[in-house]
Amino acid sequence: MRLVVQRVTRASVRAGEELLGEIGSGALVLAGIGVDDTEEIVDRMGDKLVGMRYFEDDDGRTNLAIADIGGALLVVSQFTLLADLRRGRRPGFTDAAPPELAIPLMDRFVEHLRSAGIMVETGPFGAEMAVELVNDGPFTLVIDSGRDLS
Repeated sequence: MRLVVQRVTRASVRAGEELLGEIGSGALVLAGIGVDDTEEIVDRMGDKLVGMRYFEDDDGRTNLAIADIGGALLVVSQFTLLADLRRGRRPGFTDAAPPELAIPLMDRFVEHLRSAGIMVETGPFGAEMAVELVNDGPFTLVIDSGRDLS
């Protein structure tokens, strides 16, 4: 599983003119599920995301987690995060989970975050969406289950 976490002052996702999800202060989380991902990995990545301290305290230090600021998450599924760019000029996506595996794991990820008391908005899996955000900082992190889980 790979996450791109962007600290935001606001973010939204639309399909055409329809607003699908919108948050204020918090983070936009682009999430890619891989073919080898499991429920355990998804839960551990959710715990890591909830526990990370990437929001500033009164001294300007990144000492606060999402719950500490009362922030929200906008989670958007993005299989392209698992692109293989090693050969040629066209990305391959064989490392990305097919929908029948990815959808239940993505649903589990979102519910895991919500069960931690975090407000979570999402866009529908596989939909063509326009994502809009105001990056705060900018402050962007990449979390990869193969590298960042201990």
